[in-house]
Amino acid sequence: MHTVKTSKNSLVKYIWKNRFIYLILVLPLLYYIIFHYIPIYGILIAFQNYVPGRSFIGNEWIGFKNFGLIFKSKPFIEALRNTILISFYKIIWGFPFPIVIALLLNEVRSVKFKRSVQTAIYFPHFVSWVIVGGILVSLFSINDGLVNEILKSMGLKSINILSNPKYFRSLLVLSEMWKEAGMQSIIYLAAIAGVDVQIYEAAIIDGANRWQQIRYVTLPEIANTISILFILRIGSILSAGMEQTLVLLNPLVSSVGENIDTFVYKVGLVQGDYSFSTAVGLFKSAVGYILIIGSNCLSKKLKGESIF
Repeated sequence: MHTVKTSKNSLVKYIWKNRFIYLILVLPLLYYIIFHYIPIYGILIAFQNYVPGRSFIGNEWIGFKNFGLIFKSKPFIEALRNTILISFYKIIWGFPFPIVIALLLNEVRSVKFKRSVQTAIYFPHFVSWVIVGGILVSLFSINDGLVNEILKSMGLKSINILSNPKYFRSLLVLSEMWKEAGMQSIIYLAAIAGVDVQIYEAAIIDGANRWQQIRYVTLPEIANTISILFILRIGSILSAGMEQTLVLLNPLVSSVGENIDTFVYKVGLVQGDYSFSTAVGLFKSAVGYILIIGSNCLSKKLKGESIF
């Protein structure tokens, strides 16, 4: 009993000693509690015939009926297909891109040039998708976009990129790569910075050139970081970018660009079918959870390492 009291007192003293550090955590904790944990109560309406204005308990309970309607909805099936395809393309092209950027930046020896490049590639992350959408419209508009104006001046035909289903998915992938790859490369640069210099020195003594150092030293040393981020990326495969899609989507490309997030937005907030849209959102979260657990178990089985 005395030992328990002593440990509690020591814990209180430790927290009080570091109280200013713990105060920094107050706002993030409040954010997650208010906007992430308290709203969990709202998933009850996925199992109800929800009528706005009534309390969650006072609505008619319909069990899993909304979940049964999910796969009977053709718009949802189309949105699911688009989400998987777009996320797959973003993983194939977008996931390795920050790694390549980090490897290239690590090879730059001029500090001034390196910092200039880093500033240039980090900046798009802090630009909202609304502004990025405006930039893309200015570049690719069929009427007066910069790219089409150049093509016209060269005597070539204009290309309708923004409203052509053939190009829309590529536009989503490339625009996200441009916006986010720079910021994502920071994690890999930090991992590379943690590699023991003596390993590189040993590789140089063995006659390894720069490419061989990257292949046999850098990449194996940051493999754990890559696998962890890949597992997290797999878990969000049903998130194809709501803000990006809402800004760029138009009726001409909705058949190839509508994803689950925009589908939930339209069904829930625009059409007012809160129960069905909540069921779709809950289905998406459940699939994401299963994918994270599955990929984590697979990583643990193959490499003996995992997130948890």
